[in-house]
Amino acid sequence: MSKIAILTDSSCDIPQELAEKYGIDIMSFHITLDDVDYLERVSCTSEEFYDLMRKAKGVPSTAALTPIQFCEKYCEYVDAGYTDVIHVTINSGGSSTYNNAMMAKNMLREERPEHQMKIHLVDSHTYSMVFGWYVCEMARKLRNGAELRHVVDEFNDKMNRAEIILGPYSLKQMKKSGRISAAAAFAGELLGLRPIISMVSGKTSVVNKVRGDDKVVPAMVEACKKRVEGLDDVEYLLGYTGIEQIEDLKKACRKAFGHDPVNIFLLGGVVSANTGPDTLAIAFLGHPRG
Repeated sequence: MSKIAILTDSSCDIPQELAEKYGIDIMSFHITLDDVDYLERVSCTSEEFYDLMRKAKGVPSTAALTPIQFCEKYCEYVDAGYTDVIHVTINSGGSSTYNNAMMAKNMLREERPEHQMKIHLVDSHTYSMVFGWYVCEMARKLRNGAELRHVVDEFNDKMNRAEIILGPYSLKQMKKSGRISAAAAFAGELLGLRPIISMVSGKTSVVNKVRGDDKVVPAMVEACKKRVEGLDDVEYLLGYTGIEQIEDLKKACRKAFGHDPVNIFLLGGVVSANTGPDTLAIAFLGHPRG
């Protein structure tokens, strides 16, 4: 009889109650900010981390989970009698985590030469609950008797359609991290410009710039509508960093798409370390990519 574990990392932003409900193991990233090391989901809450970023002199840096850490976790599964592990990682284009997990698979053969456990390693190609929500869905379907290969294939299909529209209200973090130039950030702040950013397959591009905070939500919704044109029923989620503008985004999306989001979530430490602590996000399933 199969005994299946589901493993992911803390970039998934799955709330603890859902992780416990579905038996999902989450390994935490370390984040360094102003020479202090934080373990995501353990050292502080997401809201507390936003405040730390706002007050910090420097920018957060994250460290990928190592092959040794993954191998140790795999060994635990082998010793506990698991037949299969579905391991979903943060986007491989933005982290070495996926490659480190590949190395851990080879290391496991040396640590447990006789093991028969199958490791199904999956690259999410994205971040946060954009994949975390569907990891939960995968776990739920497995509990209800779905076949493993079917749920993994379905997950990959959805990740091939997943996109994100970001609306940062401050360029401070992006300037500090070098994700936009100091000159562009200065001009943006001076003129009150806010970039609307699209993320597809882990790659970002600025799709619009608007002047003034009140223009951010409408521009985000319009950018999303362009990407889902022709789809009858758009499945979407909303992410935010504890800012009040989430209420405006909820209303605008409900009006645009005719229904509520499937989930509203907080962006965790690893993700907000890149977006900044004053950001909104629309995550949605668009058209399949080639």
